[in-house]
Order: sequence, then C-alpha cells, then structure tokens
Amino acid sequence: MGRFDKYNVELKGLKTETLNLEFDLNNNFFADIDGEEFQRGTVNAKVSVRKNREVFDFTFVLNGTVIVPCDRCLDDLEIDIVAENTLKVKLGESYADEGDIVVVPEDEGDINLAWYLYEFIALALPMKKVHAPGKCNREMTGRLKKYNCNDGSDEENFESEAEEKVIDPRWESLKNIQIEEDI
Repeated sequence: MGRFDKYNVELKGLKTETLNLEFDLNNNFFADIDGEEFQRGTVNAKVSVRKNREVFDFTFVLNGTVIVPCDRCLDDLEIDIVAENTLKVKLGESYADEGDIVVVPEDEGDINLAWYLYEFIALALPMKKVHAPGKCNREMTGRLKKYNCNDGSDEENFESEAEEKVIDPRWESLKNIQIEEDI
C-alpha cells in the first residue's frame, strides 16, 4: 500500500450520485508530498464528488493552518487556510489536462487527490507571507536594516521602504509621453 493510496477516488465504479470524503492532512502528509511551499500544518479537507453524466465535479473545502517561513525574518509563521476549490474530471483514453478538465484513463478509472489537495492549499497562501508589524525576529530585522541602503528607523518604515523600488530612469521618462487621440 502506497503513502497516498487513501487519497484515491474510484470514478469508474461510483455508485451514488454524490460521494463525500474527508481527509485530515497533517505533518506526515506534507512531509511525504515533499512540496516546496511548506512541509508542516494541519488542514481538514472535505471533498465532495458529484457525478454529472460524463463529468465528475469535485468540490474541495479546506480549513486549517500551515507553517511557512516568514519572507522577512525566516522564522516560522502560522497561516490560516480557508479555501474552496473545484476540479472537473472525466474518463478518457489517456491522462490529459484539457484546460479546466482533467482526463483520467478509463481503464484505470481512478484519480489520486493528494497532489490536488496540496496545490489547493498552496493556492490559498498569500503572496506575501510576513509576520504582523513588530512580530518578526528582531535580530534578523536588525541585520536587514543594517544592510539596507535606506535609513528606515523602525520596522514599519523598513517594510514600506523595502517595497518601494527605484524606477529605472528610462521607464520614468516614458511617464511624460502623452498620447494624442483623434476624435
């Protein structure tokens, strides 16, 4: 039995019109999947599969937390995960990804949801993963301030100044070009 066998859903033999599944994803799941974004957390995943003629509609409802490194100080940061995602799957001749529909070989007739669960959790993460102001590791933010070219005196100034980028003068001069429209 493989590490992710419990995430297999048999589509070919689905007897009911709707199938409800529930998975408790923990540190073992995240370590086994060995993804880049995070490797620790606790997330409850409720998955419902609804059979519509030739297409299976999957709905994923995810609730929990994951631990990621802070983008600023690299200390652990706990992020709440609350997400709802959908996936459409149909049976076909071979594996394929047709836009918004995943095709699974009919002779196999099942799909493993482990990677989809991980990906949907990763999609629920914010782009910027940082502690609230004043909560970052003081030693690390002190070092960042030391090597920063700006004179930010406190963490909040440091954050805003780090986000403001100097615009290349060639691009800056393009702002002055005005386009005349024929009326």
